[in-house]
Amino acid sequence: MLERKIMQKLIDWKNQKEKKCLIIEGARQVGKTYIISKFAEENYENVIAINFYEQSSYASIFDSNLDMNTIEEQILLRIPNANLVPNKTLIFLDEIQNCPRAIMALKFFAIANKYDVIATGSLLGIHYQEVPSFPVGYVEKLEMHSLDFEEFCWANGVKKESILDIKKYFDEKKTVPVAMHEKMLELFKNYIIVGGMPEIVENYVENHDFPKVLELQRNILDAYANDIAKYASSSDKSKIRECFFSIPKHLAKDYKKFRYGLVEKNGTSRKYEGSLQWLVDANIISMCYNLSTPELPLEGNARNDCFKVYMRDTGLLMAMLEDGSQEEIMNGNLGIYKGAIYENIIADIFTKLGKKLYYFEHNSTIEVDFFIRYEQKATAVEVKSSENTKSKSLKSVMTNYGVEQGIRLSSKNIGYKDNVLALPIYMAIFL
Repeated sequence: MLERKIMQKLIDWKNQKEKKCLIIEGARQVGKTYIISKFAEENYENVIAINFYEQSSYASIFDSNLDMNTIEEQILLRIPNANLVPNKTLIFLDEIQNCPRAIMALKFFAIANKYDVIATGSLLGIHYQEVPSFPVGYVEKLEMHSLDFEEFCWANGVKKESILDIKKYFDEKKTVPVAMHEKMLELFKNYIIVGGMPEIVENYVENHDFPKVLELQRNILDAYANDIAKYASSSDKSKIRECFFSIPKHLAKDYKKFRYGLVEKNGTSRKYEGSLQWLVDANIISMCYNLSTPELPLEGNARNDCFKVYMRDTGLLMAMLEDGSQEEIMNGNLGIYKGAIYENIIADIFTKLGKKLYYFEHNSTIEVDFFIRYEQKATAVEVKSSENTKSKSLKSVMTNYGVEQGIRLSSKNIGYKDNVLALPIYMAIFL
């Protein structure tokens, strides 16, 4: 069984005196149904679970009036052995995007405040427009991701105390012991290849079978393609697929800005920007925006018309490459793709830390991989996949743009020079 950090967040939500309904958003197969079911089993006397994908007929519960009395009557009428005990019951509405009126009903559950209600959905972002009246102010949202690197370490037998020990070296800016450093680098490479999808991590931990990992990853990619075919509008299906499968091509370029011309010759933003947004709303990709100037506030200086695109799970990006790429990463090869993959894993880590993604590029002569707010300063972050950690762009942006500090992530140990903090790449989780 995989331990997930979101479990504590669910417990904290349950213990609130005045709670709203909770919506858990996240990509398909990140473990939403499993973790809510486990949470329900461990914390409630009574659980009513409705999966609107598998039990589509239950959508009729919400066809009539949405007042609490009517909803209670419909639940008791249609669901065998349903037991609605106020303050001791969790109502779990899974794949709620398939029942827009159930989303509307969350308002009335919150007003009545008789039952705890959790809703989950894999494609909620692309279905909100179908909801006639979204219950703003009556719901709390929580985003769930695939396993982060720390959770991956736990799954692979690393004790929480060991992660805390590594955190001490980060806090004190002291060199990590060689054996510990090399073990963490090995785990990090494995995480790049395996990714964080729960089914895949469990299979890897049990079997350490990379070909099976690749098979399972490609099954998920097929599921994403099927979602596009099922849920996207007819006019957008092919455009969304083209954008999705163009991501490796973009990351293979020295200049990684997303260019519609790589999706289709003479492609334009007018034709494709809605397709990219669909993938963002489905929690499949993240967008990293160029800064007009590298200073705070980052969001205020972001350019919406200039961006890079990253996969939410780097293991899935690896599965989009040709066979043999897993072994190449383990051996330190893959040429320019290696740098792109290491960038993607840091984008994934930052996203799981709740950070929006930004970078800085100017005239194709300066490109800093990421900018984050760190210690209340605009901080340049460079990602190095090779032993060569020299960076003209990092030095230039600090010299010419008034950037006070930088962070360099690589396979090397901790160091500090000229206001640049050098960190082992696995320590990105502490930023």
